[in-house]
Amino acid sequence: MNKIVVITGGSDGLGKTLATSLSNDNNVIILATNEEKLKEVSDHINCKYKICDVSDCKIVENTINNIVNEFGKIDVLINNAGLWIQDELDTNDSERINSVVDVNLLGVINCSKAVIPSMKQNKEGLIININSQAGINHKAERTVYNATKWGVTGFTKSLQDEVAKYGIRVTNVMPGMMKTEMFSKLNIEKNMANGVDTKEVARLINFIIDTPSDVMIPEVGIKNINN
Repeated sequence: MNKIVVITGGSDGLGKTLATSLSNDNNVIILATNEEKLKEVSDHINCKYKICDVSDCKIVENTINNIVNEFGKIDVLINNAGLWIQDELDTNDSERINSVVDVNLLGVINCSKAVIPSMKQNKEGLIININSQAGINHKAERTVYNATKWGVTGFTKSLQDEVAKYGIRVTNVMPGMMKTEMFSKLNIEKNMANGVDTKEVARLINFIIDTPSDVMIPEVGIKNINN
């Protein structure tokens, strides 16, 4: 393959698994805000990293431009960064709400916008948005989280129509609950037995990336059979 692959939220969870899976055959650059974690992953799997807050459009633009200048192009962008929020809406902290919207939705928009010019110039490219089953379902006490994921679904579908004429493909990937530390980091007790292993999601992403440039997978879900 040997593609230039940028992964947001690449310092842990699914992002780390994706970076590990893809780094053997590609030039992988992981983005996140925690340099200590980024460096740890980078040293372990021999990939590049950039400190980047995906919610800040100027930082994103500068980061993407620096990567394009260094590597000449970006073949694949994987929008993976995400934050969790739950409980009834009126009990949610307002600052947390803003952070979740900024990362989960605005971050996807910022990063996609930043890579499109170079992909247009190359007349090809692949944007993979790691969304969620929450992007097509609804559930009480998930109002803000589901709103961001439904937003990603609408954004992805519209962007597919917009950039196909430039040879750019966009895929909406919707995992169910994954076996990550997303909940434990927030001190939320949750039974993860029916979560899907991040390695299985990574296998799916590898398949999407390996698909010929004239074939687009618009949308795909993946989850544990018992979830």
